[in-house]
Order: sequence, then C-alpha cells, then structure tokens
Amino acid sequence: MKWKNLVLQFQISLQEVKPFIWRRIQVPATYSFWDFHVAIQDSMGWFDSHLHMFSIKKPRAKKITEIGIPMDDEFDANVLAGWKEYISDYFFEPGQSAVYEYDFGDSWEHNIILEGILLKENITRYPRCIDGDRACPPENCGGVYGYQNLLEILANPSHDEYESTVLWLNEWYGNYKPEVFDSKNIRFDNPKERWKRAFK
Repeated sequence: MKWKNLVLQFQISLQEVKPFIWRRIQVPATYSFWDFHVAIQDSMGWFDSHLHMFSIKKPRAKKITEIGIPMDDEFDANVLAGWKEYISDYFFEPGQSAVYEYDFGDSWEHNIILEGILLKENITRYPRCIDGDRACPPENCGGVYGYQNLLEILANPSHDEYESTVLWLNEWYGNYKPEVFDSKNIRFDNPKERWKRAFK
C-alpha cells in the first residue's frame, strides 16, 4: 500500500467531559506519532505546554504500547519516541482505537478512533479538521472537575469568582465561549518546526 497517497481520518473525543467535545481530522498516512500529536493539539486547541502519551495495542501484540516523549527515569523506560514510530504501523483498519493523554496533572484523556483510510485530494492541504463540537477546555483549569466548575461559574455572572475567571480566560483566550467551535478557524503548525522548538 502506498501510504504517501493516503490520509487517515480520525475522530478524537475527550473522555468524561459533558457536553461532548470532539474533533474529526484527516492526517497524512505517513505521519509519525509526533506529527499526529501536533495535529491533535492544534485541532483541539491545546497549547502543547505539557507532556503527552499515546496508549495503543499493536496488532497481534499482547501488551499496550506507550508512545510519547521518553524521559530519563525508570517510570518512562518503556515509552517509545513518537518521532520514531509511525501511525500506519498501528492504524490500518477502520475501527482501530487508542487513548491519547495530555497533561499528566490535569490528565486529559482522549479516545482516538480510525474512521477511514482515504485517497488524498489534489487541491487539499493536510492535516485538516473537517468537523467537531465545542471549544477545548482551558489549559491548567484543573482537569474534568475543574472544567465542570469553570462552566458553572461562567453560567452564573453573580458568582463570586465570575469576574476573576473571565479576566483569566481573556488573558489567554480572548472572548472564551465554551460552546463555540468552527473547524474553519483551525490552523495547523508544522510538526518539524514544533519539534525544533521543543527539543533544540
């Protein structure tokens, strides 16, 4: 199979968050897991300021494979480098899935499902986000519990923390509206440039 002529379509959704927050993206089938990580970050709206990890079972393997950023300690001894592993080695049949965790403190876990394998369109730039719903939770808001608390505050202008919360959000996001998402506003960074900024 000539992967360079193909794109993989994924649905990415946040676990344990209501209302449902999700994205549908298409990425080149030649992507590494690092490239895929950058595309997920950009489509969701994260800042890529924390560690991440994919947990996935390779076909015919008995154990879960962890892919991310290896660290120099025994806890991460078995973590494979995302820039050395390729998504086409793990995703090649619709329905295959993985878990992507971002920010081990807030622990944002995403379900990833391969929806399809498609031919590239000549006039289309990849990656691209073609659908989704709701804005991503703000960085460092305290995980699922903190996010639910933030929604309650924003829904109640008389809340004691309303003004300080809106001020904090405006500093980072401008006019943050949790219910608003438009795939046309998504801009994807170059994963090679992101890697250089992160590691060099």
